[in-house]
Order: sequence, then C-alpha cells, then structure tokens
Amino acid sequence: MIIGIGIDVVDVARFKRQVERTPLLLERLFGDGERGLPPESLAARFAAKEAVAKSLGAPVGLVWRDVVVEREDGHRPEIVVKGSAREIAEGMGVATFHLSLSHDAGIATAMVVAEGE
Repeated sequence: MIIGIGIDVVDVARFKRQVERTPLLLERLFGDGERGLPPESLAARFAAKEAVAKSLGAPVGLVWRDVVVEREDGHRPEIVVKGSAREIAEGMGVATFHLSLSHDAGIATAMVVAEGE
C-alpha cells in the first residue's frame, strides 16, 4: 500500500553556490558518508531528502541527517532512515522507501514512494 509520494528538483549550480557560501550547511544536511560526493550527487541526495519529507507529509521535527541515501557499487541507491525520520515513518506505517534519482542539464531530481505493509 502506498502511504505517500514525494518529488523534488534542485538547481545544481544554485545548490553549489549555497554550499560554498555556507559550508556548515553540509554538516547540517548530510551524514559523514555523503559529504565527500560531487555537487551533482549532493544535490540529488538533497532532493531525495526533500522527497522523503514530502512523502511523509512534511512533518515537523524531521532532521535532514536522519534521511540518508546509500549506494553500494553495482546497486541502486536506497533511502535509510534513522532517528526522527525512522520514528515518523514507523508511526505512519512505512515499511520501505522506493527511490529514483537523476541529474542532468544542471538539474537534480528525486522521486520517492513511501510504502507500507
């Protein structure tokens, strides 16, 4: 059963400028394993975090670092939730998140489906 869907787009150049202006933004938005990625990948991951929030109804108290995009070599990226995000998702009955990421022509996009049992 689909509990929610979310989609977000990010202008990569604008995102890169924002991070250059405010370097601490990386620490506030991303976990340790995400921070070293190129700007296009970071923008796509930020879009994924926004899409997860939208799929959950944009809940108050969601911490950005509690939504992580992980990708093992040869596998598709996956959403991992912990802390506040996990509590919110479990409270809504979300069992899994489905994720699609893309970045091209200066735009990063993410689509998320929150699915329950």
